[in-house]
Amino acid sequence: MQHNIVATIRSLNMMEGCKGPQVYAFNPSGKTTTNGYGGGGGGVGEKFLHLQERVNAVRSKSNRNYQPLQPKDNVKPVVLSEDLASYGLPQTDLIEPHIESCLKSVNFVETLADVYRRMDGCPQFEISGMYLEQCAIFRGLSDPKLFRKCLKSGREHAVDVHSKVVLSAWLRFDRREDELIGVSAMDCCGRSIECWRSSLVSGYNPESATDPCTCHQRPVQNEVFVGDEECSTSFSHGDEEENDYDMSFCIGDEEIRCRRFNIASLSRPFEAMLYDDFMESRREKINFTQNGISAKGMKAAEMFSRTRSVESFDPDIVLELLSLANKFCCNEMKFACDSYLASLVSDMDSAMLLIEHGLEETAYVLVAACLQVLLRELPNSMHNPNVSRLFCSSEGKHRLASAGHASFLLYYFITQTAMEEDMKSNTTVMLLERLGECSNVGWQKQLAFHQLGCVMLERKEYKDAQKWFEAAVEAGHVYSLAGIARAKYKRGHMYMAYKLMNSLISDCTPSGWMYQERSLYCHGKEKTMDLSTATELDPTLSYPYKYRAVTMVEENRIKSAISEINKIIGFKISPDCLELRAWFLIALEDYEGALRDVRALLTLDPNYVMFHGKLQSDKLVELLRHTVQQRNQADCWMQLYDRWSSVDDIGSLAVVHHMLANDPGKSLLLFRHSLLLLRLNSHGAAMRSLREARNQATSEHERLVYEGWISYDTGYREEAISKAEESISIQRSFEAFFLKAYVLSETNSDSEASLYVIKLLEEALRCPSDGLRKGQALSNLASIYVDVDKLDNAIDCYMNALTIKHTRAHQGLARAYHLKNQRKSAYDEMTKLIEKASYNASAYEKRSEYCDREMAQSDLRMATKLDPLRTYPYRYRAAVLMDDHKESEAISELTKVIAFKPDLHLLHLRAAFHDSMGDPISTIRDCEAALCLDSSHADTLELYSKARQRSNEQQST
Repeated sequence: MQHNIVATIRSLNMMEGCKGPQVYAFNPSGKTTTNGYGGGGGGVGEKFLHLQERVNAVRSKSNRNYQPLQPKDNVKPVVLSEDLASYGLPQTDLIEPHIESCLKSVNFVETLADVYRRMDGCPQFEISGMYLEQCAIFRGLSDPKLFRKCLKSGREHAVDVHSKVVLSAWLRFDRREDELIGVSAMDCCGRSIECWRSSLVSGYNPESATDPCTCHQRPVQNEVFVGDEECSTSFSHGDEEENDYDMSFCIGDEEIRCRRFNIASLSRPFEAMLYDDFMESRREKINFTQNGISAKGMKAAEMFSRTRSVESFDPDIVLELLSLANKFCCNEMKFACDSYLASLVSDMDSAMLLIEHGLEETAYVLVAACLQVLLRELPNSMHNPNVSRLFCSSEGKHRLASAGHASFLLYYFITQTAMEEDMKSNTTVMLLERLGECSNVGWQKQLAFHQLGCVMLERKEYKDAQKWFEAAVEAGHVYSLAGIARAKYKRGHMYMAYKLMNSLISDCTPSGWMYQERSLYCHGKEKTMDLSTATELDPTLSYPYKYRAVTMVEENRIKSAISEINKIIGFKISPDCLELRAWFLIALEDYEGALRDVRALLTLDPNYVMFHGKLQSDKLVELLRHTVQQRNQADCWMQLYDRWSSVDDIGSLAVVHHMLANDPGKSLLLFRHSLLLLRLNSHGAAMRSLREARNQATSEHERLVYEGWISYDTGYREEAISKAEESISIQRSFEAFFLKAYVLSETNSDSEASLYVIKLLEEALRCPSDGLRKGQALSNLASIYVDVDKLDNAIDCYMNALTIKHTRAHQGLARAYHLKNQRKSAYDEMTKLIEKASYNASAYEKRSEYCDREMAQSDLRMATKLDPLRTYPYRYRAAVLMDDHKESEAISELTKVIAFKPDLHLLHLRAAFHDSMGDPISTIRDCEAALCLDSSHADTLELYSKARQRSNEQQST
């Protein structure tokens, strides 16, 4: 049976897929390739049918008759390669990194510093636009919190209704609240910053944006509305009021009695008509039939001239008044009609009905209200042809502009949603074209043109891609040169692409991506050297690891290939790298390992398609799972404990995915899923799983806990605490107490708050839960005990956590021993963690704190090798170099990591080093870059102030 899976998939004759991040080639011809890999025969449709029949046949077998495959020892690698060749062995000539579709600076620190300088001195009414620029800069970073923080700040400082509407909708989209069952687009979440009603209020008040929303409060009766009723009655009865009328408007056979003074007060044109040297100024009766308003509409206009309100009129009458107000420049009446009609917009139907009237009459608030609904329904609203036409066409953009609602901000938001949904669609192209038309300043043009180039590259329209990349370079975006080179390469000009990248490396401070891009256009040793340099300058780039691994597979060194791809998976997991390792493991007949990786891959991207888009990953799971030992849910729980105990997060992720397949919709498992994904820095996938857990919750108290975690993870800590308290009021549970304790411990660090957190965690431990979660709670409780100097209590908690296999407790226990001056015990605990943990970069880093300098350096070198994204080893080495008076080497150590990880603390430390060396200019630059990441960082603010003062003193002398 062991060749069933290979035989099944071998029967597929798959056409060669397009080049992209999925890295597996297909031999469509069935002929033997130059490297000895052969292909199979048959049509694609027929072979897919055969695969489906095979899957169904496997499914029909009874589990009790299942005999797990036993790996054969006599399968030669060459034979296995031939087996795999027909369905896509990895090939180096088809691996290709993406051109990133975001702003990318060749000197990121200087860019951050420049943005901070300009923001520090710009008028308050322009700050919102500066935050939008920060959003564009942070979009390409791995930390989504930086982008969201800028988005919030932009909304807080927004002045006009248009900006508030777009930014509020964008914040809501970023939270993906449309995925929450029972939540509609226009529901108010209770926060003023995202409330659709508060977005329609113009004015600059950044403090109010953080206030709780008051739209759920009971409305107070409007005094003007009461006046309307009284005036309406007066209009119908009373001879005394009749005597006040001194003119009439005649519309058809009807005569509408009015006061000349009241009508004249509506606008300057009416005043001129009724009081200046026009015939109407001398007539008591004026024929108004040809002015496009009905008698009922004119009666309403007369009433408005007395009451200044439209609240009592039907919507169709208000629309007539709006048209009249436009014709005769009645600003007050237009604003009243505009605001009233805007209040009627509540869903897609009303928005689509009223937006045409709003655009026709250039009603700013009405269009804003309709626009808000369309934006909050993205991306689904773009499937409406009328909405798509409005946003995508030049005519639609001009109509929006005439109503004051066409902006770079608007199209930036819409294009991001379109690119997420389908980067290659015509809709995306047209939206990006409109974005380019709305671009006013350099960075906006750079972004719009570069993204158009990326989209055209994906669409294989290489000539147009080159044109747009060239436009982006002309606007100042140097990174787009990589796009030009790629487009030239695709058009067959490989040497020109090489020359372009070679020139870029010569002209600029070299970056990892430059060498990576140049490596595509050379061969042999030169390519190998470029990839090595790329990894040295930026170890987070995945392409060099993938290329080297696939090269090893082509040389039949599969175990070496797995070791190479493990280097990046150890600190940065991605679907394409997991896919690659899965194939290597299949080649080794390690089907269980391959199944683990495919399951983990599906948690990152449930719709991921393997074999260059030829086979859904879940279909491969179906094939692979019948080659390994079948496990029930109880077996899975035991396996999860083992994976958790060995600190194998990817293995744990795969087990939970298996458990969810056995028990779909289990909210508890979905929640655990999200926690593992967060640990692996897969924030988007984690939030998706957490939202699904909330949707599948079977009780109110459980749902509130998940909503609390969603609030916490998106920056709303007070709301998270409120959700936890509400859940506890319904039913005391481990997760509710744990949530409240966790958020409070992150929010407050004083001793009184710590004691309260201890009580909450003790309450949590009294509630039912499994060992995995209780181990985490015990570890958290011990950490708080350490903070309040109760070390013996902390040690007891850590010991209890270790008893139930919470292996990470070794780290906390080591810290407690260290604080008790038991350095040897602390070192031993970390050694135990290193021996037990599958991924142990953090363990090496922490153990370095409990040994002498030489051993610490060794552990930190290992930590950096395993995870180059950890910043402590660089800071430690730099500090040691400074102590040894090797200032230049210390700064170089920090500069090396800042190049691919611009971290606040790294920038602050380098600024302090520059300051100690008497270099105020470099100090100021690094401080400004750090403050761009966090403008409230106290230590950096203090250093920045001193450096500026010193710089001014030097200039004055």
